[in-house]
Amino acid sequence: MAGVIRIVLAVLVLATLAVLGAGAWAWQQLDRPGPAADALVFEVTPGMPLARIARRLEEAGVIRHAWLFEWYGRGSGLAASIRAGEYRFPPHGTPREVLARLVSGEVVLHSLTIVEGWTFRQMRTAIEAHPAVRQTLQGVSGEEIMARLGREGEVPEGWFLPETYRFARGTSDLQLMRIAHEAMQRALEAEWAGRQEGLPLKTPYEALILASIIEKETGLAAERGEIAGVFTRRLQRGMRLQTDPTVIYGLGPDFEGRLRRVHLDTDTPWNTYTRGGLPPTPIALPGRAALAAAVQPLEGRTLYFVATGHPDGSHHFSETLEEHNRAVQRYLATLRERRNRQ
Repeated sequence: MAGVIRIVLAVLVLATLAVLGAGAWAWQQLDRPGPAADALVFEVTPGMPLARIARRLEEAGVIRHAWLFEWYGRGSGLAASIRAGEYRFPPHGTPREVLARLVSGEVVLHSLTIVEGWTFRQMRTAIEAHPAVRQTLQGVSGEEIMARLGREGEVPEGWFLPETYRFARGTSDLQLMRIAHEAMQRALEAEWAGRQEGLPLKTPYEALILASIIEKETGLAAERGEIAGVFTRRLQRGMRLQTDPTVIYGLGPDFEGRLRRVHLDTDTPWNTYTRGGLPPTPIALPGRAALAAAVQPLEGRTLYFVATGHPDGSHHFSETLEEHNRAVQRYLATLRERRNRQ
């Protein structure tokens, strides 16, 4: 009997030592660097079970043992805190570090740049083409999009702030538009609150319209304030704005790219050669600098401007029509000279 007891005790001791040894080994493995020699991006989809996460991590080479990762996730209670999204794992991350990253929610962020001067249509095309954006607005009109953004009855043109936006994979097109729309609302409200006195603008929306024209007229920061001043003085005097970008916008997407006299004479709601005042809507998405220029125009006496034809995209500003006409002739001569050299 005593011999049997000794055998049982020996077996128990050996079993205990084996368990302790296995536990020590497993504990060490949790801090052992993983096999991946390069950084890897891994996506956890919503509702993905821990076993599948562990198996895919092993297949990707992020961890060595899927069963150990699953055991640690359940035993630590952290499995329930794993968040969906894309994660970037550095080379040779340990299982503890991998799980900690999945729980942290520090997902990979993608970016989309909305370019100053784009139209709403161009912005929408860029969003539709972005592989990380979840598409939900196929076939939805611009007016319906504005209704979903809480601006029912409004047109979308101009209402999205050009900036670079960073977002997680799976962000919807509507969510991204909401972020850009709310950013524009804040920017416009801030600029309108600090506007000059005596402007010929009655509402923030009129400032948005003017800013969109300024945005399309020049890409030079040094000119925005002066161009804003020209338009402000023309509005104050009841002169037509006579700005080509409004004509082009009114012609729509079928415009061929070369503005002719027949286009200037073609009346549309946006043609500021045939109609006085501001057009009914913005013609593009203005950036912050154009918004600021619209409500803080430079003082002066110039009433006209025309491109110089120089590669820098600059303009010549004039106080009188006679001076302006001479500048126009110089511009045309510059264009002819450039064509002759080609």
